[in-house]
Amino acid sequence: MKIIINADDLGLNREVNDAIFILMAERRITSATLLANGPAVREAAQRVTEFPHCSFGVHLNLSEFRPLTVHPGLRPILAENGCFAGNRLREITLTHALRLGIFQEWSAQVERLQSLGVRLSHFDSHHHMHTVPGVFPVMKRLQHRFGFRKVRLTMNLYLPDAPASRARLSTKAAWNFALRHWHRTTTTRRLTSFEIFSRTPKEKLRGCESVELMVHPGSADYAQETQLLWTDWLKELPFPAQCISYNEL
Repeated sequence: MKIIINADDLGLNREVNDAIFILMAERRITSATLLANGPAVREAAQRVTEFPHCSFGVHLNLSEFRPLTVHPGLRPILAENGCFAGNRLREITLTHALRLGIFQEWSAQVERLQSLGVRLSHFDSHHHMHTVPGVFPVMKRLQHRFGFRKVRLTMNLYLPDAPASRARLSTKAAWNFALRHWHRTTTTRRLTSFEIFSRTPKEKLRGCESVELMVHPGSADYAQETQLLWTDWLKELPFPAQCISYNEL
């Protein structure tokens, strides 16, 4: 099994940056995605060259902080202070103007990271906004514009005692199929959190060729997950496994 351990939210703040880079230095994280409009993104970008064994992608953002653009189409997902309004994208009907605004904003996020000298490998998103069905054509247009062929799946591995419904899994399978075959895209076969992976019976995972594990170092809400990263979990797997970056996928 090939395993990518991707830290989300690089650039969120100094604490998150430091926690991610410490784990990278110890080779316990193999990848990270940057928030182009995050308060500490410039500091994060200055350090990525210290970790040539890791991949760095774009954590496309529509849910937090101030957008990089002022496109009027974004207004339905902005709060009164001009920042992204949390989960609002999932609560409204997507219009043509909003999709155009999202495309311009995401393009600006990619371009900002490129201007900061980050060699980018893949796309995922803050709070999984790229997996909102109505945003799918926008993401594909973004892939085509910048030549990206690697994108995070929608989550498709759950605990046996807290499974997703059959209907939800079918919808996710259809989304992942479209992701791979419309503007052909390389993905892992499974996506889940590191904590769920650690609690999943390992025999259930035997035969899975690749998996991405999301982690969130530096966040108080994920302290237990970060502690697990410091254990010898890889050696304890009952099958051969190798940690890789998105560059090697």
